[in-house]
Amino acid sequence: MSRQYYLDLAARSVAMPIGTELVLKEHPRHAEALTNGDLLGPVLEQAAHRFHTPLAFPVMDLQLEKAILLEILGVPVADVASFHFDACPAQERVDEVRDRLRHGPLTARMKANNAAIHYIATRTKLVPVGMCIGPFSLMTKLLADPITPVYLAGSGETAEESPEVALVERCLELGVTVILESLRHQIAAGARAIFIAEPAANKVYLSPNQLDQGSDIFERYVMAYNRRITALLDEHGVDLFFHCCGELTGYMVGQFAELRPVLLSLGSSRNLAEDARIVAKDIVLFGNLPSKQFYSDKIILPDAVEKNGRELVAAMKAAGHPFILGTECDTLTVPGCEKQIWSKVDALMRCSCANPLGAVLGGAIP
Repeated sequence: MSRQYYLDLAARSVAMPIGTELVLKEHPRHAEALTNGDLLGPVLEQAAHRFHTPLAFPVMDLQLEKAILLEILGVPVADVASFHFDACPAQERVDEVRDRLRHGPLTARMKANNAAIHYIATRTKLVPVGMCIGPFSLMTKLLADPITPVYLAGSGETAEESPEVALVERCLELGVTVILESLRHQIAAGARAIFIAEPAANKVYLSPNQLDQGSDIFERYVMAYNRRITALLDEHGVDLFFHCCGELTGYMVGQFAELRPVLLSLGSSRNLAEDARIVAKDIVLFGNLPSKQFYSDKIILPDAVEKNGRELVAAMKAAGHPFILGTECDTLTVPGCEKQIWSKVDALMRCSCANPLGAVLGGAIP
C-alpha cells in the first residue's frame, strides 16, 4: 500500500486502541475462536468497527511463536510456557523448523490466524494486518537468563568462545526462522501490513553503557534480524508497523526508524513530541497512552485518559509530526476489570476528531 495512506489517516486526527483481545473476550466462543478462523475473522472485523479504524488488527499473542517453535521440536504443550533451552540446539533443528513450516501441516493457531486474515482480505474493505513477535523478543522467551549472554556478546565474546553466546545466537536463528515462515503464510493469506512487536529490545536487555562505548550488539542482535523481516515485506509490498513498548534510548528509537516502518508504536515511557525530532516525517508515530494501567481506577481514571490523550494530540500537532493516538501496547482483558478497561478505551476514543472507517468503507483500499 501507499505510505501516504497512513499519513492521510494520521492527518484526520484519529484515535484507536490496539484492543482486539477485548472484543474477542466478549465473544461467547472466544476460546474456540483462537483455533477457528471462521469465528476469528468476524471478531477482527468487529474490533475494527468498534474502534472506528480501517486497520483490522489480529489478537496480539507474544507467546504464539514460541508455542509454534516448541511444538515442532516436540516439547509437550503443558511445558511450553516454562520451557527454556539449557543447551545449544543443533543447526539441524533450525532446518527442521523451516522445513516443517514451509512444507508440513501448520499448527491450529496459525491456520486460524491465516484464515482470519483471509476473511478480512476477501470479505471486507478493511486493511488486513498480520502480526508476529520480533526475533530478539522471542529469543528472550527461550532462555532462562538472556541478559547475561547478551551482555557477554556486547563485551566482545563470540559463540566460539562462549556456550552462552552460542545459545543466544542459535535461539535468534530459530526465532527468526519461525517468524519469517509465519509471515510468508500471513502474506499469502492476504496481509497488507505486518505488526512486529519487539518489546524486549530495550534498556533492560541491552546495556546503554555498552552502546555508548561503541558496541555493535544492538545492530547484530536486534537490527540485523529485523532487517531480514523488512526485506521479506519489501519483496511482497507489505507495510511494516513496528512496535516496542520497552524503556528505550533515543539511539534505539532512531535505529527502529531506520527500518522505515509506515507506523512506529512506542510505549508510554517515551515523549513522542521529542521523538518526533528523531523519526522521519513520513513515519507515523503511534501511541502511547498507558493501556497497561487501564484495569485500575486507582491508577488512572477515564477523565485522565481523555485529558492526557488530548494533550498528546496537541503536543504532536505542535511538533508537526504525523500521529495517531493509541495505546502503548495491546489492551488486554483483566477478569473483573472489564468495565474499568472499557471506560478508558472509550475515553481514548473521545479524543478522535474523525471516524475514518466510514470513508474507507465507501471505497476500495489503495
